[in-house]
Amino acid sequence: MAMKGTTAMTTANTTAASTNVAADATEALENGANAMTNIATNTIETIEAAESRGFSSRFPLNSSFIFTFGALGGMLFGFDTGIISGASPLIESDFGLSVSQTGFITSSVLIGSCAGALSIGALSDKFGRKKLLIVSAILFLIGSGMCATATGFLMMVAARIILGLAVGAASALTPAYLAELAPKERRGSLSTLFQLMITFGILLAYASNLGFLGHNLLGARDWRWMLGSALVPAALLLIGGIMLPESPRYLVNKGDERNAFKVLTLIRKDVDQAQVQLELDEIKAVAAQDTKGGVRELFRIARPALIAAIGIMLFQQLVGINSVIYFLPQVFIKGFGFPEADAIWVSVGIGVVNFVSTIVATMIMDKFPRKGMLIFGSIVMTVSLAILAVMNFVGDVAVLAVPTMILIAFYILGFAISWGPIAWVLIGEIFPLSVRGIGSSFGSAANWLGNFIVSQFFLVLLDAFGNNVGGPFAIFGVFAALSIPFVLRFVPETKGKSLEEIEKEISHR
Repeated sequence: MAMKGTTAMTTANTTAASTNVAADATEALENGANAMTNIATNTIETIEAAESRGFSSRFPLNSSFIFTFGALGGMLFGFDTGIISGASPLIESDFGLSVSQTGFITSSVLIGSCAGALSIGALSDKFGRKKLLIVSAILFLIGSGMCATATGFLMMVAARIILGLAVGAASALTPAYLAELAPKERRGSLSTLFQLMITFGILLAYASNLGFLGHNLLGARDWRWMLGSALVPAALLLIGGIMLPESPRYLVNKGDERNAFKVLTLIRKDVDQAQVQLELDEIKAVAAQDTKGGVRELFRIARPALIAAIGIMLFQQLVGINSVIYFLPQVFIKGFGFPEADAIWVSVGIGVVNFVSTIVATMIMDKFPRKGMLIFGSIVMTVSLAILAVMNFVGDVAVLAVPTMILIAFYILGFAISWGPIAWVLIGEIFPLSVRGIGSSFGSAANWLGNFIVSQFFLVLLDAFGNNVGGPFAIFGVFAALSIPFVLRFVPETKGKSLEEIEKEISHR
């Protein structure tokens, strides 16, 4: 009887804890959404008031500055999704959290990311890419500051949701912004800067975790320094956002052809003004045919692009990439019995492979067809994951750690030169101008949904297969294989085409 009473009490406590976590999460989500709305409204009003008084934030910047700072949202995206891997065990012990609470702190950023991605598109179509990038930078600053100074579970969840709003907004805004600024001949490589910045941010997060671990500087715990270090790139994004020009295609869509011509002249310094005028005329011709943007118009005039974007983004996550980003140390700790420090160094090594491979992708992006690169990456991932799965099911796990590490590196290589950057490039390319912001939002939200599915079920799958990594990676291999017919059937080829040419072709599919 005593045993049954204890079990019932434990079950009741667990249920109550889960209920409290859900209630706290709902309240934090509402607070985060309200904060985003208020910050966005106030910031946009301030910028518009300054511009109406004759203030201009357009400076004679070179294109390298514009594209680097334009992609800086990607670095914060990578940093804030990677930093929690090293900080969460320290937060758990410091705040005395349950496993479910710690898990929710990790995944709460995904809730904010999905909400941010869905809400930012319509706002960017209405107010412009530049202003909403500034809003994202402010949200990054607020969220990072709250994370570093959090006093308990609820404040940390609220901070992570606000960070998620910023990450989701950046993931929807940045690809569209870079695609609209880049010349068609270099749009692939320049838009790939976003993914390169993501991988660089992940590396910086790992370095920050290693650098601050065990160093309680100025009386503050090490995890506070880890999370607070995001304030530096967030401040850079804010400064860069103020100085960046608005998208010329957005300006044309709003009837500001004079400033659109100025921006095109600024970023097309290798061509004469006659060619700039030709590009502007092409943008104007397509903009004149566009209807008013909105969800209804998105489903009516851009359904093929929407199907392609959602599918691309779901497959990008369902091949399992974030199982590696979030959980690789646990794979080698649980699957192969690695010490914690050694497992973290393995994740750093894989992070380096990811970053270097993305640099290669940036260099070759405009030399090969987008669809061909996606299919090549899918084949590399499918073969690597299939060999890894079979090897771990039939071989001696005790001697398979290094071969598993090598196969994961090949899998990361296949992803990083194809699906990693190209998915983000494509969602910035394939939507018509009138719904580009909201279309990119839907694609980005699908990415975060896939991310949430992988992050929530990976450890469950690993446990279900008795900590044999072959199980979950076999499932990811199936999705990698399924991505091939999807690309062949639904994804348009965009290499070397202007956004206006792509729009015309997709509208006739």
